[in-house]
Amino acid sequence: MDELDQRLIRLLRQDARLPAATLAARLGTSRGTVQNRIDRMRADGVLLGFTVRMRGDLEEGGVRAICALEVRSADTASVIAALRRMPELGRIYATNGRWDLVAHINADSLAALDRCLQAIRTLRAVGQSETSILLSEVK
Repeated sequence: MDELDQRLIRLLRQDARLPAATLAARLGTSRGTVQNRIDRMRADGVLLGFTVRMRGDLEEGGVRAICALEVRSADTASVIAALRRMPELGRIYATNGRWDLVAHINADSLAALDRCLQAIRTLRAVGQSETSILLSEVK
């Protein structure tokens, strides 16, 4: 990706519904160039799709949390595979420092969050964990 691709992605992150003509004007290039770059990045798997972002406090029901995990062995791949099979889990990040993995959890209720956390703790390679419930979005 070159500098123009990166600027295009920044604009799409702000508002993915901007028309190609508007993106082109802001980038100082042609509409065709913008459309070709979006098409190429989608075909290459750089852009996986477009979505809606809502304020966290407007999300319907449910409980959102962040779960930080310590993986005891070098079996991180199997832990990630097991986490991916859990429908409550969203994004999973590999990290450095105290925690090996951080996962977003979207549960329907506190009871569902509890069941999800119990399932995570039963994974053999998971050592300690720390979970924080997300109360409100500040940005």
